[in-house]
Amino acid sequence: MQIATWNVNSVRAREPRVLQFLERTGVDVLAMQEIKCKPEQFPVQSFEELGYKVIAHGLNQWNGVAFAYKNTLEARDIELSFPQQPHFKDVLEARALGATFNGIRLWSLYVPHGRALDDPHMDYKLEFLERLASHVAEELEENPESEMALMGDFNIAPLDKDVFNVGFFDTHVSEPERDAFEVFEQIGFSDLHRTFVPDSYTYWDYKDLRFPRNEGMRIDFVLSSPALTDRIRSGTIERDERKGEGPSDHVPVISLISD
Repeated sequence: MQIATWNVNSVRAREPRVLQFLERTGVDVLAMQEIKCKPEQFPVQSFEELGYKVIAHGLNQWNGVAFAYKNTLEARDIELSFPQQPHFKDVLEARALGATFNGIRLWSLYVPHGRALDDPHMDYKLEFLERLASHVAEELEENPESEMALMGDFNIAPLDKDVFNVGFFDTHVSEPERDAFEVFEQIGFSDLHRTFVPDSYTYWDYKDLRFPRNEGMRIDFVLSSPALTDRIRSGTIERDERKGEGPSDHVPVISLISD
């Protein structure tokens, strides 16, 4: 089974590209972030015509997460948030979507940006990560053999080499953010793409010719629990999806899971 994650930066604006990606790769489950629409606005019909079902979770024109999955699969135990997911300004934003496919628990996650080191959104980001980590740690403690993947845009570059110039950034590379990311590794989650694709970015800003200059960031991940890590055989970062007409500023990350 192939699983993938992609911050599509508006599924309605990027609909043809997402469909072409699914048709080209045959990915079984695609986790999407920043769909920027309500469920009733999602272009479900075109996905269904391609042989995919859709679960979408969005509140307005911001944020939003979704799964597109082959119609041969069933989605079970769907959750529109994780336990104790924090609110921002009294709103439980559409930033987490969980579902189980073939016994594998997948989360599509759009971690808050943070905006600035002294911004309330940074506190929100760190609380979001802390509570997510607490939830998945509890899940693994109860069932160490649980197969789970945390997939999405974490808005964190864990290593200096994950950005084109670490001195250019304040957020995404700060110690509190990197510490929050490292907690998932301490729990037991792995990023096998470090082995499969050691040096590649997943995001390039639209401004200042960032993509042609390869001035990007590595902020999109598939983090796998120990039991699932044992089954992941390969992975790619689909850099070419940043090329061409109307791309997202992020590219897909794909993992191949053995039967």
